Amino acid sequence: MTRTVTMAAATAGHAEGGTHLNAFDNALLAAGIGNVNLIKVSSIIPPEVSVVELPKIKPGALVPTAWAEATSDVPGETIAAAVGYALPDDPTKPGVIMEFHGRSTRADAERAIRAMLDEAFRVRGEAIREMRVFAAEHTVERIGCAVAAVTLLAEEDLV
Repeated sequence: MTRTVTMAAATAGHAEGGTHLNAFDNALLAAGIGNVNLIKVSSIIPPEVSVVELPKIKPGALVPTAWAEATSDVPGETIAAAVGYALPDDPTKPGVIMEFHGRSTRADAERAIRAMLDEAFRVRGEAIREMRVFAAEHTVERIGCAVAAVTLLAEEDLV
């Protein structure tokens, strides 16, 4: 797979489904990334990559993605998934993505992400230029899922 990542886009969604996998699929659809092939990656945004609003992605595209997902079949349980990114002051250095999922509220998930990003940059000795968090919360009816993701995109991935 030879490609040049030129942009990153974050998103989040939540949904119910008839099975755990259907709930996950429906949450991906709600997030706008249900018709692409997500390739799990660790949590680095390449240097000099622009962060953009989620564009239209070609169906079936192979998209490197850092994601978090929480799925539950406990009615009434609240679950959340969140991702966040931080970019350094120096655009020639990489950014960092952090993920969180679990029995949680959206607010708690967002706080956890911010704390993880702060620590990641403190350890790297870098100042944060930009930080954003994307999260979804879901109260389970039957089987529910919350998902949040940062996609790493190349021009050839776009419609």
